[in-house]
Amino acid sequence: MIDVNQLRKGTTFTQDGELYRVMDYSHNKTARSGATIRVTVRNLRSGSTTQMTFNGGTRVEDIRVEGRPVQYLFDDGEFLTFMDMETYEQPQLRRDIFGDDIMFLKENMEIKLNSYQGEVIDYEMPKTMEYEVTEVELAVAGDRANNPTKRITLETGLEIQAPMFINAGDTVKVNLEEGSYITRVNS
Repeated sequence: MIDVNQLRKGTTFTQDGELYRVMDYSHNKTARSGATIRVTVRNLRSGSTTQMTFNGGTRVEDIRVEGRPVQYLFDDGEFLTFMDMETYEQPQLRRDIFGDDIMFLKENMEIKLNSYQGEVIDYEMPKTMEYEVTEVELAVAGDRANNPTKRITLETGLEIQAPMFINAGDTVKVNLEEGSYITRVNS
């Protein structure tokens, strides 16, 4: 059991039989009343996001999540297949668990699958990843004012905004948390 004052972004806990991960945390203290802790949490089984408010001194059951590195192998249309880097087992997860993050997955990419009591409940993507640019939007000559960008398509089909000098065949580094261009990588 931990005090709700110890909840921070990334902390995983259980309440009423559900597993939650803290996405955002705020601590409010008014002059005469006790502290109020407000957290935005994601239900790790359903994927829904909600806000919870606790009074100071309340305790919740923290849990230890085991993470194991896996390598993405392929998508068969319904399931994504991974290979455990330690045991060489090949766990499969439903595509819908990844939501929009599925556009970041490419073959041989390493991610971490988190499990609690043998049940895979979450995943962690790397912060950044390099992708090859397959298509670029045509740039208009003279369109250089105000740091212009154009839409590019990456090898996974993901479309992002990038500077005008990016061309098809270039390799770019992408921030996976924001889905945004970071830099061009020298090939």
